Amino acid sequence: MDLFEYQAKKLFAEHGVPVPTGKTATTPEEARAIATELGGKVVVKAQVKAGGRGKAGGVKVADGPDDAFAKATAILGMDIKGHTVHSVLVEEASNIAEEYYASFLLDRANRTFLAMASREGGMEIEEVAATNPDALARIAIDPLTGVDAAKAREIAVAAKLPEAALAGAAELLVKLWTVFVKSDATLVEVNPLILTADGRVIALDGKVSLDENADFRHPENAAFVDVSAVDPLEQKAKEKGLNYVKLEGEVGIIGNGAGLVMSTLDVVTYAGEEFGGKRPANFLDIGGGASAEVMANGLSIILGDPSVKSVFVNIFGGITSCDAVANGIVQALKIVGDVTTPLVVRLDGNNAEEGRRILKEANLSVVKPVDTMDGAAKLAAELAAAAA
Repeated sequence: MDLFEYQAKKLFAEHGVPVPTGKTATTPEEARAIATELGGKVVVKAQVKAGGRGKAGGVKVADGPDDAFAKATAILGMDIKGHTVHSVLVEEASNIAEEYYASFLLDRANRTFLAMASREGGMEIEEVAATNPDALARIAIDPLTGVDAAKAREIAVAAKLPEAALAGAAELLVKLWTVFVKSDATLVEVNPLILTADGRVIALDGKVSLDENADFRHPENAAFVDVSAVDPLEQKAKEKGLNYVKLEGEVGIIGNGAGLVMSTLDVVTYAGEEFGGKRPANFLDIGGGASAEVMANGLSIILGDPSVKSVFVNIFGGITSCDAVANGIVQALKIVGDVTTPLVVRLDGNNAEEGRRILKEANLSVVKPVDTMDGAAKLAAELAAAAA
């Protein structure tokens, strides 16, 4: 999960990383009030999860409250690389002497952690790496020893930071490493890291990517989720513990096992070419559980998508047998109620014959049992085309 700048800075501040004082605003009036509270010049910064905000006009210096109101008015609602600006960070302006770059990240290729730092900050680091690779220091970090004061100074020296910034940068890097480790991040980045005219080293910007696999250790991360950017169906599915991803198609997909579901997406896409390009409407893996409740939750999510015209339930019975899945489907339809969208069901594997018998005897008009995966995909696409 990527954080907004203001969220990253909140995390920084909690671990002692120096950042400018500021608050977020969602209206120009709020921006004016914050600027009044801070006094003096402020910077109004678009809060979007995209780089290049400055070049796009999403970062502006304001001379005072009324100017902050005007700048916020111009920035709020902007489109920056496909992201709409819904809020701005209004923070005290800094007296910048020099700009640097620093980050810690997970180095997947070498199965370790990596520090990157440069004296050339304030621009996209990819540009620095491409045009002047020697200006970007790369220091491997031993996960067992981490970053202490000595290692932090080594990073700062390798980045060729000036003597005036070495002590402050090293101190900040130690704290930034703490943020990286304590929050289970895959990336913490400061660009620019600045040296102020009075000799302080401050994180003027912040970017953090958190490892969602570690969310069980961080219940507080729920507060970082940008609900406005999450598809409502995906949010509802997450609340029900379902592994669901919305796609742009007409055939709803339910399967057990990520590999089977991925294969189902491909088969439906191929079959749909014959019927006007019908495509999968979602990815939904119910895993090993196919109880009535799980199936009902899955169906309610999928049928909540108005673009879905048919549903393909593709199950390979293993630990969960097909008769249990069939019973789950029958009971789920009773729970959901008033289902008119056709369900093409393919059962294979453990107790498949019994599962098919249960579905046949249930005599549900919306359920269309098919023995093969290809045949089921073709029928699901055909039904979706007929209902369009």
